[in-house]
Amino acid sequence: MSDPLTRLTAALSDRYRIERTLGQGGMATVYLAHDLKHDRRVALKVLRPELAAVIGAERFLAEIKTTANLQHPHILSLFDSGRTGGKGDERSDDFLYYVMPYIEGESLRDRLRRVKQLPIGDAVRIASEVAGALDYAHRHGVIHRDIKPENILLHDGRVLVADFGIALAVSRSDGATRMTETGMSLGTPHYMSPEQAMGEREITAASDIYALGCVTYEMLTGEPPFTGPTAQAIVAKLLTSEPEPITTLRKTVPPYVEAAVEMALQKLPADRFQSAKAFGDALGESTASATLPVRRAAAARVSATDKKLLYASLALSAVLLVAALIGWLRPRAAAETSRQRVLLWRYALPHVLDPGAIEETQAALAPDGTSIVFTDSTDGHLQLMRKARGASVATPIAGTEGAVSPFFSPDGHWIGFTTSDGQLKKVPIEGGGAVTLGHHGDPTYTAATWLDDGTIVYAEQAGLGQTTSDGQRLQLFRDTLHQTTAVTIAPLPGSSAVLYTACPDNCGIQSAIHLLDLKTHSDRELVPNAAGASYSPTGHLLYTDRAGGVYAVRFDLGRLRVTSGPVPVIDGVVPGTFSLTRSGTALYVTSAAPGTPAELEWVARDGSAVPFDSTWHGDFQYPAFSPDGKTLAVSVRDATTQLWVRRPGGARQQLSEGGTTNWRPAWTPDGKSIAFATNRNGTDAFDLYQVPADGSAPASMLLHHKYGIWESEFSPDGQWLVMRSDEEGNVGHIYGRRLVGDTALVPLVRDTTISLQVALSPDAHWIAYTSYATGRAEIYVAPFPGMRPTRIVSRAGGLEPRWAHSGRELFYREGPRFMDVPVSTQPTLTLGVPHELFSAAAYRSARNRPQYSVAPDDRHFLMIKDLGGSTAVMYVENWFPELLARVKR
Repeated sequence: MSDPLTRLTAALSDRYRIERTLGQGGMATVYLAHDLKHDRRVALKVLRPELAAVIGAERFLAEIKTTANLQHPHILSLFDSGRTGGKGDERSDDFLYYVMPYIEGESLRDRLRRVKQLPIGDAVRIASEVAGALDYAHRHGVIHRDIKPENILLHDGRVLVADFGIALAVSRSDGATRMTETGMSLGTPHYMSPEQAMGEREITAASDIYALGCVTYEMLTGEPPFTGPTAQAIVAKLLTSEPEPITTLRKTVPPYVEAAVEMALQKLPADRFQSAKAFGDALGESTASATLPVRRAAAARVSATDKKLLYASLALSAVLLVAALIGWLRPRAAAETSRQRVLLWRYALPHVLDPGAIEETQAALAPDGTSIVFTDSTDGHLQLMRKARGASVATPIAGTEGAVSPFFSPDGHWIGFTTSDGQLKKVPIEGGGAVTLGHHGDPTYTAATWLDDGTIVYAEQAGLGQTTSDGQRLQLFRDTLHQTTAVTIAPLPGSSAVLYTACPDNCGIQSAIHLLDLKTHSDRELVPNAAGASYSPTGHLLYTDRAGGVYAVRFDLGRLRVTSGPVPVIDGVVPGTFSLTRSGTALYVTSAAPGTPAELEWVARDGSAVPFDSTWHGDFQYPAFSPDGKTLAVSVRDATTQLWVRRPGGARQQLSEGGTTNWRPAWTPDGKSIAFATNRNGTDAFDLYQVPADGSAPASMLLHHKYGIWESEFSPDGQWLVMRSDEEGNVGHIYGRRLVGDTALVPLVRDTTISLQVALSPDAHWIAYTSYATGRAEIYVAPFPGMRPTRIVSRAGGLEPRWAHSGRELFYREGPRFMDVPVSTQPTLTLGVPHELFSAAAYRSARNRPQYSVAPDDRHFLMIKDLGGSTAVMYVENWFPELLARVKR
């Protein structure tokens, strides 16, 4: 196959003659071309294929029409745009392009490379002309989103702003979100506004003003406001630091110019100029300085060392901190009255946290809040990582291979953890030889905590155990009343009791905060429908509910009693992930609110994505295509969860009744009916019902099991129904049931660990499923229905197996990675090496049933992408004042 340039040249040969490449950036490749019709030189910009896939040809061509109508002396005009292929998404000659005048002059970047700093008058003139162009565009509803020196052209003494086209098409097509999810970004780190860096969906004109402020700062000082060796380092400075005052670097800059740039660079959009015109006017008007927030020499200057300790910005909703605050870069020297919030990561903790299920916390805060330890996968192996205040990256802790669920000793000198095979260990905070305390922990439930008296309380199946810090086993507390398992454990002061999250059903539909009195061995429920409790020295218990809120209740530590009703203090937190130290540092994982709208997307094997149905948004769950791949069954959650189908042509119909939960559909082999799990019998256990796919008759019960049926799968040959039930001890078992002849349940996978997420091969000879037999989720394959021998497929954890329709591949998720394993069954089962197809971090995942479906061509996958909110790990220092303010409101 010929190279892309050859194909592009051939495709455009009747309109443009491509002469040479002018440059290549993150968004497009620019060519010098000759316009054959008008006999002129033009700049031809061709979008990168992955960006073109994100935007979509139709949307790009429709939205760029608005750009063509932007007529301003300082905006580079648009001559032409188009698509070379136009007959499908996979044509090798399908390119998206747009054409602009070829400018003989140089870009602002070229000039800055030559002279580094511009004369003050030139810098002010250029910034003012760009501000004029932006103000015109903003008034026409267009936001650039990528203002930088490369996009500012200098021609015959005037400024021309380029590249409005990509910005508009992306912003109008939700492309910015998809680009972020696929590793691309719109905006350059040096010139990104804080709201862009934090992934906000709604970007306003204030973002362009911030970027122009950065460009102006660079024209005057020779460097952007924030620099660093990596994009991550630049973004970290952007979110946690203030730029060096301009007049410190260049004393001749007029105070009113410095004041204008400083106002443009405010962290909060509301604190910047209300329009680009206002910014341009302020740059040229010395009388404006009295109204601008400029720092004066004696009043607000700080030393070079102090500047490094200036601000640690709050997430977007937080107020700016006073200059006396000392940030994340080093421990505090004195108590403070204001809080700091630092966004540590823009991705979820390495452990997959499903907002619909309570999982054990995989991160721990040091008692003094100066470091965070969390579980990560390094080279396919679990290990603890430590992120210290002031460190730009997290570092592995030696001796913690296979570690999960870390927890600190009260003095912060040791880190305890459990391993994937159920061992309980500790290691010095700086790393070294790990000390084994025993094989006490349940390999499925791994929570543990360290008490003030030096003992450790850890989870066992249906109970808690206690050991000394040198491994001497003390006692076992059996929870015979509730038959629950602890998935989070937190200490209370004085070592007299612990709080734990009790889950009688793997935390699938319920959980509660329990208190275990270590002196009397009594156990009781404190807060129903809650998870992840922490005690605050302010006299409160903090916990999350299943809807994603953090609540506070007053707690009598002497009587071990809750003494007040709940007060909401934080919204949008993944259940079970909130933790709080006695020093007032909080750590939690944010999430989109329950019921957040989502859309279904086709994701190709290269990670490119297009909407499945752009007119249908909802809180989707568990999509499943009919055997012919034409009809989709999917659950949609609103006030309740209902089963819907979408037929060819786009017609949609609700098949289930309101008022109950109806989910996890499975198609019969003939494609005429759908089985689904429902709790319409009025209990917590789910029955299996079946309904005609055309809605011609009401649903009827297919199978009842006293412990409930949580997922099902029909064999393609129509001989078997395979299903999973969670029984005593929170253990998931897989059963088979013949559809003809003897219909008694046949145990397929029944042991002491959780097995779930069944998937039958197209020839019905093999079954894939997820099991926690090793202590973490892995994918297994076994002959069906014989089930022996069993082979492990995944190498570093795995969830959500699905077979390719060809039977020659098996797909699954390994954390954020979407994996593919070649499979051969002749003459014997042969499994290839798992390899990543694309990042699935942006798409929903679950441990109860796969949250995606495979298209008949095995080259596309229907996945669920949230439209609102994003997942982030939040670190909040000195949180007590905020807590007290919220409980008193």
